[in-house]
Amino acid sequence: MSRRDDQLDVLIVGAGASGLTLAIDLARRGVSFRLIEKSAKPFPGSRGKGIQPRTMEVFEDLGIIDRIVASGGEYPTMRQYTENGVVEKRGERKWTPSEPYQMALLVPQFLTERRMRERLAEFGYAPEFSCELVGFEQDADGVTARINTPEGEQTVRAKYLIGTDGGSSFVRKSLGIGFPGKSLDVRAIVADLRVDGLEWDAWSRWGDGTRGREFSLCPLYGTDMYQCLAAAPADPDLTAEGFTALARERTGRDDIVVREVSWASVFEMQARLADTYRVGRVFIAGDAAHVHPPTGGQGLNTSVQDVYNLGWKLAAVLDGAPDSLLDTYEEERREVAQGMLGLSTKLLDAAKQGRMERGREVMQLDIGYPGMTLAVHGGDREKGVRAGDRAPDAPVTGAGGLATRLFLLYQGPHWTLLGYETGTARPAARRNLHVHVVGDDIRDTDGHVRDAYGLEPGEWALIRPDGYVAAVVSTGELGKVEAFLDNVGVRPVR
Repeated sequence: MSRRDDQLDVLIVGAGASGLTLAIDLARRGVSFRLIEKSAKPFPGSRGKGIQPRTMEVFEDLGIIDRIVASGGEYPTMRQYTENGVVEKRGERKWTPSEPYQMALLVPQFLTERRMRERLAEFGYAPEFSCELVGFEQDADGVTARINTPEGEQTVRAKYLIGTDGGSSFVRKSLGIGFPGKSLDVRAIVADLRVDGLEWDAWSRWGDGTRGREFSLCPLYGTDMYQCLAAAPADPDLTAEGFTALARERTGRDDIVVREVSWASVFEMQARLADTYRVGRVFIAGDAAHVHPPTGGQGLNTSVQDVYNLGWKLAAVLDGAPDSLLDTYEEERREVAQGMLGLSTKLLDAAKQGRMERGREVMQLDIGYPGMTLAVHGGDREKGVRAGDRAPDAPVTGAGGLATRLFLLYQGPHWTLLGYETGTARPAARRNLHVHVVGDDIRDTDGHVRDAYGLEPGEWALIRPDGYVAAVVSTGELGKVEAFLDNVGVRPVR
């Protein structure tokens, strides 16, 4: 057995989308970590292929949105084959100044994670594959973990351990965290196939509303494959011949021929939520904390946003902020997961009846944390953003004359204090706080900041590192903001 005596800040267990997101966020914050994965190689499947608009905003902040977009495309036309003929539905591309992404992306999960690994490599890090966590103990100062590696067992010391190791999470089970919920009585197949005889311009679906007959083939842009989603027969044959036979049986067409199976899985749909997300210095996130049916494309997105919430808080506490800041992770994210499970289950029930419609609720743009610990009450507001809301985007012009956006000013690991026509009033400079004032260093040329934020002259909005509003106050109430920043580790420059 070997031992690494240098204590890490964080040990991340599981190198899927949530583990990679956390690793990128910690890397840009200068937090030391290791990212381990028990599998010998990256996940090969397309499973979590839907990227919702709020997650696209997260990916923009992490510096990978353009690579993600280039790896896939917008959702194709939905082509439903019914007894009464073919019905087609096409989503509409939308854009507003406050919500720059309103169209979900379709990107195979293995390509999303590849782009994440490339971004992580730019910070000098990579996942460690074939490294399995086999045990851990924690004390008041950190966590001691045992890891099986190709070179033998290692003992690693870290201040925090984060389990992003999936629905069967070793970390969750080791902590004894309950995982209540239920089986949804749906057994399904998901597979990546190379197929002849099928159009590439649409997501073709058969059998919706006919229990046990559901079958669909969705083109995976960025590849030459289709993702197959189907109700699983009693004894599924996952060979190319088996899928060809299943396609013929479910679609009534003999021109659809499966040439190759790249990846396939049979699973029982579950809806489960962990009783707690934290035990001492150990946390769980992503599928380790919640599992769900795939309807609505919520899972990967909720998982990414879990760790996007946790990352800045870990960095702040490691830098001296109170440990209680970490309790807000569960406070904020467990409620979101509970709502996501309800939405996914509701959409599954609708799909069983052949009438599933995805509306704005799947975009995750309206998720927020009002009334929670990190929402500073600054008086009642009748318009605009409130503490706990998602911070909107808006085009602005810098005082130097160049066009930019609020999201570009927010991008990075810092907090932002946005003032609106505040005159000469400015708070004292603080490390990790950027201050911008409309009417000073930026111009609200077309009134989009005014419209999105509802700020009056002399008001300020404090924006968290993860893009949520922490406070909206007047200049006379800036003391509330300064006290709040003290408590989250954003200290004045001496």
